[in-house]
Amino acid sequence: MKIGFIGAGNMGSAIIKGIVNSSMSSEAELFAFDTFNDKLLALSEIGVTAMESAFDVAKKCKYVFLAIKPQQFGDVLPCIKDAVTDETVIVSIAAGITSEYIRSETIPNAKVVLVMPNTPLLLGTGATALSKNDSVSDEEFSVVRQIFDSCGITAVIAPDKMKEIIAINGSSPAFIYLFAKGFVEYAESQNIDGNTALSLFAQTLIGSAKMLTDSGMTVDELIRMVSSPGGTTLAGLDALYEGKLTDIVADACDRCTKRAYELSK
Repeated sequence: MKIGFIGAGNMGSAIIKGIVNSSMSSEAELFAFDTFNDKLLALSEIGVTAMESAFDVAKKCKYVFLAIKPQQFGDVLPCIKDAVTDETVIVSIAAGITSEYIRSETIPNAKVVLVMPNTPLLLGTGATALSKNDSVSDEEFSVVRQIFDSCGITAVIAPDKMKEIIAINGSSPAFIYLFAKGFVEYAESQNIDGNTALSLFAQTLIGSAKMLTDSGMTVDELIRMVSSPGGTTLAGLDALYEGKLTDIVADACDRCTKRAYELSK
């Protein structure tokens, strides 16, 4: 099975390493092209064959990962157009890019899988949303999903919701990091070591996430579990309610989605 990557930056490299470290490694032949040769050199050390062009990757491989920025598609798709066949499966990880646009720039019936991963993929703990168009077989889609399962968890999303899902798993790590920054800065304002505060808060995030996924309790039930009547947590929650935190989150998600539609092609 020949799998190629156009773009070998952080996300592309993380996906490649996920494949290398998974049960798929024995059956996968990996190829990559990037304009930065040092990235290709690093990947060659783990068995990836460097290619001289994006066209060469698309010509060689059945599964072609476009691990590039949305703004680069206008340059890359024309370069690979003549290499794309009815058997090529194009996998895009770019925000806002649609199957229709990829088809319009390659072949009318191109097989396209749209993917929205997130940066925790770099540590093998990613959360990836996927959708496919009708040309992609269930077997082909299963291969792509297995690749991302090797880097975390996956979920299948309706194609018309791939822009809306970006805020939920693609952009949300940055929102969480900003939230964490507020707690660390508060700790430092109270003469508590920032690294200590970050360690405690990060572990709290990990534990809280496990409670969300494994406790069997709803979000509201979990909030109540921490909130003793008349206690410190409720005093803090009052500030968050007064500041309309959930409305702010909704606004952030709306703006994220709006930008995805602006990038959409």
